[in-house]
Amino acid sequence: MSGTEATTFDSLRETLRGRVVTPQDADYDEARSVYNAMIDRRPAAIARCAGTADVRATIAFARDTGIDLAVRGGGHSGPGLCVIDGGLTLDLSPARWVRVDPEAETAQVGGGSRLGDLDHETHAFGLGVPAGIMSTTGVGGLTLGGGHGHLTRKYGLTIDSLVGADVVLADGTAVTTTEKEHPDLLWALRGGGGNFGVVTSFTYRLRPVDTVGVAVTVWPVDRTAQVLRWYREFLPAAPEDLSGFFALLSVPPGPPFPEPIHGQKMCAVVWCYTGDLEAGRLEDVLSVVNDPAPPAFHFATPMPYHLLQSMFDDLMPEGLQWYWRGDFFDGIPDDAVAVHERYGQSLPTALSTMHLYPVDGAAHRVSPGDTAWAYRDAMWSGVVAGIDPDPANADLVRQWCVDYWTDLHPHSMGGSYVNFLGESEGPERVRSTYRDNYDRLTAVKRAYDPDNFFHANQNIPPSAAAKSPARDVTH
Repeated sequence: MSGTEATTFDSLRETLRGRVVTPQDADYDEARSVYNAMIDRRPAAIARCAGTADVRATIAFARDTGIDLAVRGGGHSGPGLCVIDGGLTLDLSPARWVRVDPEAETAQVGGGSRLGDLDHETHAFGLGVPAGIMSTTGVGGLTLGGGHGHLTRKYGLTIDSLVGADVVLADGTAVTTTEKEHPDLLWALRGGGGNFGVVTSFTYRLRPVDTVGVAVTVWPVDRTAQVLRWYREFLPAAPEDLSGFFALLSVPPGPPFPEPIHGQKMCAVVWCYTGDLEAGRLEDVLSVVNDPAPPAFHFATPMPYHLLQSMFDDLMPEGLQWYWRGDFFDGIPDDAVAVHERYGQSLPTALSTMHLYPVDGAAHRVSPGDTAWAYRDAMWSGVVAGIDPDPANADLVRQWCVDYWTDLHPHSMGGSYVNFLGESEGPERVRSTYRDNYDRLTAVKRAYDPDNFFHANQNIPPSAAAKSPARDVTH
């Protein structure tokens, strides 16, 4: 249905409570834009779904007409999987709501919500969910991929707090999945991406988190090898109250960084401490930052957790050119250290970066088969990101990212966090993400989406076995 005229969508407009936006509408370019400005696709329409009824109607329209369907939550997909040229985007962004039950310590969250929505509401009760590092990230995409962030060592992955979801399936059926209802579907949603249906709401078990210790330590980039060798030994042995992701970056031109180091290439650790903050405890815990080499700058302060989650929002606004790739790592051998050292010195633009996120601690206390996320033995989830505001630098940041990833990949575990897969990495890379869980995922896919209706994603095709109406897949 490429090139579909706006009048084709009149029947959908009449059905939805939300709007249908087409190229004839003044806000079409805004409606089709995503976080990554390197993605410039022109869908035939964007259906802004206000609720489950709108989702069901949009799915029915797509099935009846044969138009390709993509699903958008927060729009942070690096490869832009939520928009298809000539297709229909099912946009959940109007469904931004959070309902906290402080007594049960749970939160139900609309499928179009962002982390900032969730963090704002739960913080009022001294609670939170381990999820991401930026408040603009969509709750849906992050959760369905697995989700890691500042609280992962303490409380596990985002999916380890997911206790239920409301889902509209490919045939339009609306189901609620929990450990007792459609447990196979819940298992697949815990890391299997957007392959199995449109999640209209998520239910999370909340964890205690309020004010945390936040610190940023930066060292000159020529100290990268020393710092990484120290970091790879120190952090896994540290208490789980302490997390810190390692980064290669150019120092942003603003507070808290002093002007003399603005723009300088550095290696860094961004720390989050959930332990006792009384009587200088944070300073004591982080006194070790002098061990690998004297920092160029170290900043530490107590901070409400929800403010930590938004700390990088202004630095990475919507509309930048992004290209990223990732891998899991069970260690940081000296050969990998040398790769990081080389590419850290050749950061191509002021915003390009590399992050290593710790995924040990509580995340390791869940068995690989208990959720779709198979890399429970990984120590770090790494991502290389070429970033710049200027489209003229798109090729530059893309090539730096690909070269860096290519040289680092031999030192990885072979698979990647699915949300860090880049464009056109191929089905084998998707398979490598799920290891021994892949075959079970294809069986769940066959049970809930036998025609692969939801294929605009890091796709897991239905297994080749005969299509079955059964929706409880045995382990």
